[in-house]
Amino acid sequence: MKKYILSILPLIMVLLLAAQDTVHYSGTTLTNVDYHHGQLSPVIGVHNIQVLRANREKPETADDFGWTYNHGPNMAYWNSTFFIQYLSNEVGEHIPPGQVFLTRSSNGYQWAKPIVLFPPYKIPDGTAKEGIEGEAKDLYAVLHQRMGFYVAPNGKLLTLGYFGICITKEDDPNDGKGIGRAVREINEDGSLGPIYFIRYNHGWNEKNTDYPFYDSSKDKAFKKACESLLADPLMMQQWVEEADRDDPLIPLKKQFKAFSYYHLNDGRVLGLWKYALTSISDNGGLSWEYNPVRAPKFVNKNAKIWGQKLSDGSYATVYNPSQFRWPLAISQSKDGIDYYNLHLINGEISTMRYGGQFKSYGPQYVRGILEGNGIPSDSAMWVSYSMNKEDIWVSKIPVPVQTISSTHSNDVFNEMIDGTELDGWNIFSPVWAPVSIQKDENGTKVLCLKDKDRYDYAVAEKVVPSSKKISVEFELEAKQNDTGLLQVEIQDAKGSPAIRLSFTDEGKILNKDGYNIGSIMEYEANKYYAVRIEADAERNYFEVFINGEKKTSRMCFQMLDSFSRVMFRTGERRYSPNIESPQMQLFDVKDAGIPVEEAVFHIKSFKTSSFN
Repeated sequence: MKKYILSILPLIMVLLLAAQDTVHYSGTTLTNVDYHHGQLSPVIGVHNIQVLRANREKPETADDFGWTYNHGPNMAYWNSTFFIQYLSNEVGEHIPPGQVFLTRSSNGYQWAKPIVLFPPYKIPDGTAKEGIEGEAKDLYAVLHQRMGFYVAPNGKLLTLGYFGICITKEDDPNDGKGIGRAVREINEDGSLGPIYFIRYNHGWNEKNTDYPFYDSSKDKAFKKACESLLADPLMMQQWVEEADRDDPLIPLKKQFKAFSYYHLNDGRVLGLWKYALTSISDNGGLSWEYNPVRAPKFVNKNAKIWGQKLSDGSYATVYNPSQFRWPLAISQSKDGIDYYNLHLINGEISTMRYGGQFKSYGPQYVRGILEGNGIPSDSAMWVSYSMNKEDIWVSKIPVPVQTISSTHSNDVFNEMIDGTELDGWNIFSPVWAPVSIQKDENGTKVLCLKDKDRYDYAVAEKVVPSSKKISVEFELEAKQNDTGLLQVEIQDAKGSPAIRLSFTDEGKILNKDGYNIGSIMEYEANKYYAVRIEADAERNYFEVFINGEKKTSRMCFQMLDSFSRVMFRTGERRYSPNIESPQMQLFDVKDAGIPVEEAVFHIKSFKTSSFN
């Protein structure tokens, strides 16, 4: 009998959770972590933009400090401006000194150089923590917070940072034994107000800390904004990890991490935590209907999960749907409870250039714009995250979220309305390998891929109607033929390629032919080539025409059922890291912060069609 009860216990739990109206995943799509993209089909039109490229060798190109652990971004949209603040340490996680940087953007694509928001904080010598051997000596705080911004009812924008203490590298800044939480105002002119403490941990006060308490400010509107924040239980719930374990402001004191939430249509609040834990509150976060439990069929380990009600009234969660921190994916829901699909947001893992403690691989720790912290003028979903705990990225996800292309492409970029040319394109755009619309030497608008990053690449990809037989046409100019690489792939919905053409640094156009590489022709710099590829999935066969002349006929190097995606990429596909890679990389790669000679590629037009 005991064995029987144990065998049906999982079923009982699922039934109980269903009765509790728990958020759950009812879809059937799962992730294959042998691939960075998880073999997930992408959301159409997602733009992945690198905000910060860490650089120890040339810090002036990054943050002026050369710090290489950058993580935990938070995002807001206020005064027609995007804001991101993020944590930073010199090398690794929980290793002081730490500080918080702030960057801003008017459009989400071009970001200002980060400025210091909360600077390194000297811990008084002799400071000790219960349960940790040793004491502070010439030690600085580790900044670590789960909440970054608060737009108050009176319109003030507050930003917050938490000063934690790590006596040893194994210590934890979020154990409730730090110094306290600081606050300052971001003014409408972009300037920053003075730093105050808004909440102390036990043992700390105005007499033994470097910043005054917020209620000493003479700015009544600022103090009112702080008091509104302190009175909001959903805001306070975000503080649980850093706060005193008995802090009366925290509604749910159990150590569930990285809280995010949204309101359901019936007014209840849906809460999400790390490990895809979830619960529901019917009183604005003052209490929760049940202790957070893992959302049924959501796969998520210890990276954050973000949930949000979108501008069209639907809901989305964005997270790493695996036991690893890749890929970054989105799941959709009509009611905020039942999530029915899973699609790709970012399926790239940039090379980790600088090793460090607890630096996990992948696009991770995603956070969007919290309710009340602004609605971007484009009504898109914007999320921020770190790549490898090293670089900071954002993703723009168009709303409504679309995953199926119903019409073929006919993109002549010079004939398109300014600002709309990349609608429908998926891009991966690092700082040193940007994807953008530019004008060529003749003043013609083109899709431009540049690359001077020895460890990353630019990607522009178009999702097209699934086709058994497809014609892909594009006009391409390489501004050089002695450096750089551009690969063009035709893939299926899962990102498996069947055809690959390469424009190489030897001035040759090559195609992958099984184990072999076939030569198609030589190409010249600063000259447009009209390329047409006609592919037949059923025959596993394709032909290449250049400037109207047939150049080659080949078997596809991998047989696919149909063709759904066309990708332009300024580098070779990455296979590392993988599921066998160690959890931490403790070495730096060579010349990580030194650019190579830039390669530039222009695409004047892109057209696809199906044929019989």
